[in-house]
Amino acid sequence: MPSQPLATELAPPAAKQRKARAMEPWLFPVFFLSGSAALVYQVVWQRALHGIYGIDILSVTIVVTAFMLGLGLGSLAGGALSRRYPQAAVMLFALAEIGIGLYGAFSLRLFAVIADITHGIGHVAAGGVAFLLVVLPVLLMGATLPLLVGHATSRSRNVGRSLGNLYFINTLGAAFGAFLAARYLLGGLGLRATTHVAAALNILVGVLVMMVLRRRRRGEP
Repeated sequence: MPSQPLATELAPPAAKQRKARAMEPWLFPVFFLSGSAALVYQVVWQRALHGIYGIDILSVTIVVTAFMLGLGLGSLAGGALSRRYPQAAVMLFALAEIGIGLYGAFSLRLFAVIADITHGIGHVAAGGVAFLLVVLPVLLMGATLPLLVGHATSRSRNVGRSLGNLYFINTLGAAFGAFLAARYLLGGLGLRATTHVAAALNILVGVLVMMVLRRRRRGEP
């Protein structure tokens, strides 16, 4: 029976190309967890900010707008970075996840401090403060998809497949995170502990990705 290295050498070129262009399996659980954490934050931060500044159609619109605008701008920034620094895209993704996690861990304390400082300001000004409180971490969230798509595309040479697969798994994770937060975490743990769960997920993702990169540099499988 031929040894494994010899069997690999005798593999048809087409099979080798298909293997080289396949999506790396670690991308899927990593981006699923990233999407789950993002929607946990959205649910928690909306409730926290509405508790501070009140809830009406304008305040809801401002928070949702901050998420949508932040995701859009972050996506543009992530795409530019992945094109300019393709070899660093995965590391930038890991750093973005850790940055989101660190912000998330202290976000509710920050919200409380800013609420004390801005107590009694006008409705529109309060909306602007709420916008600024969430837009920075959401920028980082928006950058994660194009960074990973850039990395996956450099391997598969297929933008549509890379984007479709990663967007699907991230959206699936987001739906799971929203369900988990609303159905179990908030009722069982409260706002602060739920935020810590999301932060732990982000930091776990960042650390796992860095471990993958480290093993690659060492030439380990």
